Formats: sequence, C-alpha cells, structure tokens
Amino acid sequence: MDLEKLISSSCRRRIINFLWKVHSANVMELARKVNSTYNQVNSNLLILAHGRERIIKLDKENPKTTLLLEALKILNRQKYTEHSVKLNP
Repeated sequence: MDLEKLISSSCRRRIINFLWKVHSANVMELARKVNSTYNQVNSNLLILAHGRERIIKLDKENPKTTLLLEALKILNRQKYTEHSVKLNP
C-alpha cells in the first residue's frame, strides 16, 4: 500500500499519532482515545498491520515509521498554514 493511501484516513492518522505518544494500547482504549468506534479502529488497524492484534505498537525503529511520521508532520503543517490563510485573508 502506498503512503498516500495509508494516511488518507483521518482515523488512521489519529491512531498513528496516538500510538506514537503512548507506544501501545488495546483496541477499546485506542477507539476511545482517537474518538472513533471499535469497528472503525479495528478495520483501520487491519489496513495498517495487515493482520489482527489486540495490543498494537508503533515500531519507532522501522524506517517506514519515520517516513510516515514525517509525512504526517508535513500534512499537519500544511493544514495549519491553510487554516491560518483562511482566517487572515
């Protein structure tokens, strides 16, 4: 799966950001923390992990994780910049 498709879901982005902060969580905790349903989180975890696990961890040592987090930072900066431009025309 390409990076664009992987981070196209706001739920997946929230999952990745949350796991980056806490390192691991069970699916119910994850659903509460990212303000989503169990089914949505579980579906997105399957897409992210290509498998089913009850305890999810973000592998910070994986180079793909680093790239993904950098892409999310860029997207967040762009979103903030676009929001600022709309507020200050």
